[in-house]
Amino acid sequence: MISQDQLGRLVGQVAYDRDGDRIGKVGAVYYDDATNEPSWLTVHTGFFGTKETFVPVQDADVSGDRVTVAYDKAKVKDAPNIAEDGHLSPEEEQQLYSYYGVDYASSAAGGQYATGGQVTSRTDRDLTDAGRGVEPDRDRDRDADGDGVYDDVAGRAVGRDTSGPTTDEAMTRSEERLNVGTESREAGRARLRKYVVTEQQQVTVPVSREEVTLERETITDANRGEAYDGPAISEEEHEVTLRAERPVVDTEAVAVERVRLGKETVTEQETVGGEVRKEEIELDRGDSDVREPRRDRR
Repeated sequence: MISQDQLGRLVGQVAYDRDGDRIGKVGAVYYDDATNEPSWLTVHTGFFGTKETFVPVQDADVSGDRVTVAYDKAKVKDAPNIAEDGHLSPEEEQQLYSYYGVDYASSAAGGQYATGGQVTSRTDRDLTDAGRGVEPDRDRDRDADGDGVYDDVAGRAVGRDTSGPTTDEAMTRSEERLNVGTESREAGRARLRKYVVTEQQQVTVPVSREEVTLERETITDANRGEAYDGPAISEEEHEVTLRAERPVVDTEAVAVERVRLGKETVTEQETVGGEVRKEEIELDRGDSDVREPRRDRR
């Protein structure tokens, strides 16, 4: 089921049949005058989309920019040729219901697709007015030539576009582009403070110590006198003092650096993205054998 939000975006979307074959673009949405409910879509078919064909809104589905109707392409293209003039009479509507195999009487009593009165096409502006409870102004949306077609663009060149507005012999393709700039804003604040921490440090310090050694000398003529000086046999003790170094740890406070807050500007590349829309133009050959002009490769 098509929601009210989707109804406002149907015009210009591509319609597909129930098998997924492309039919054409949606030209208008027709609403019942009595119930204000959607009843019909018009779809551009035929040679270059010059024919607008009516299709029931009933059982249609919208997904993204695709509108899927409940009928096949051949059925839609062979529908009764009824002029898309912004209004359907009860006789024309009954003819369409009969062609699509929809019971006109049950549709008239069915609520959402009731057709108890005449059916009129609505522009996007009409949908906006209806949502505000304002009665649409039919005259403001009519063509300047008074043919009853509700145009969504006024003041165009002479000539009629099958999607509604008058245009010249060419169509303009437009697209959106991203406009990217920068703005300065506060990103944060920095503060400088000093505090004391205690940590363990290990330093390797060389220390020396004295160790006793036993030195023996052979009696020679040089030391013979000292060797025989004193009693021949006696008891005796000699003593030496041994010294050793040990590490001594002390601390002192020394200034090592000066620290202050400063600012610098850093420029880096950042990728941003956004959705942009663009129009594409394609050729709908319909049932004709029209071919695109051949272009020589260079």
